[in-house]
Amino acid sequence: LVSRDTYEGPLQEVASRTGLAAVPYFALASGFLTGKYRPGTTVDSARAEGAGKHLDTERGIRVLAALDEVAGAHGAEVATVALAWLAARPTVAAPIASARTVEQLPALLAVADLTLTDAEVARLTEASA
Repeated sequence: LVSRDTYEGPLQEVASRTGLAAVPYFALASGFLTGKYRPGTTVDSARAEGAGKHLDTERGIRVLAALDEVAGAHGAEVATVALAWLAARPTVAAPIASARTVEQLPALLAVADLTLTDAEVARLTEASA
């Protein structure tokens, strides 16, 4: 949602045209798409600098707002919604996300049970454009 230009464009077009699918890495943008990093908050993490850079952009703030909205509608974690958006992309086989703690696993595993509506996918896509 915050690094779409890495894949979208020529690479995605080739995947679509040839029937291939991608397995994106860093699907949660070093933790930013978990909702852990917010304006005005300090997070003690080695990933804070990488994830926090998205807070300095209007796009990052829009993405968090859209994720919060969709997550609230489903009673889901923000990370689950971010992964569900990626999984809904036509040329994505499965997103890769890692957990540092056991407590983080449920939000990652819940993506298997969350299907976003077309309107929700569009809302997130628009927010991240």
